Amino acid sequence: MVTGSQPSATSPAAVADGAPPGPPRTRRRGAVLEDAILDAAWDEVAAVGYAQVTMAGVAARAGTSKAALYRRWPNRTEVLAAAIDRRVAPLAALPADTGSLRSDVIAVLQAVNRRSRAAQAVPDPGGELTAYLRHRAAAEGFEQMDLVLSRARQRGEASATRVSTQVARLPVSVLHSELCLGIAPVPDQAITKIVDELFLPLAAGRET
Repeated sequence: MVTGSQPSATSPAAVADGAPPGPPRTRRRGAVLEDAILDAAWDEVAAVGYAQVTMAGVAARAGTSKAALYRRWPNRTEVLAAAIDRRVAPLAALPADTGSLRSDVIAVLQAVNRRSRAAQAVPDPGGELTAYLRHRAAAEGFEQMDLVLSRARQRGEASATRVSTQVARLPVSVLHSELCLGIAPVPDQAITKIVDELFLPLAAGRET
């Protein structure tokens, strides 16, 4: 008779908190465990919808403990955002260098657009996860605009030297508003208009 053994993931003790049974727990660490958790989080939200996802449910599906999740992510929104990151390319550490300020800004907005729409891949009727991803995409976009403008100044583009912080944030802010208020995805044509009709005239010091 074996004594002192732990209950398996499918035992009554393991599912006493209402979490669905998952695979038997195995000893995993580091990136292997993290990947398993993120895969489980994706499967869980697809199965039950964002509103019903719990950290306990993700842990059970991954065959690990809730503590393993909380050591990496403070709440379900962030673990699900990380799971989406594995399937939708995040904004690059460095924005695309196209050789011109106009094209660089368009590339940044297109990347923000892709990131903020990533939540459409999962059921989220309350919109909480969608709002979180859009907010984070906008914050990343602001950082990328700073890099784009710095690079444009180094290239000697005169318009980049006149850009205030408020003007630098304008393209991402307008796109973020369109994403929050609109029903349909923002098309590339609208992104081009944001750059050509709003940002560039202000950057060049001309009245719109």
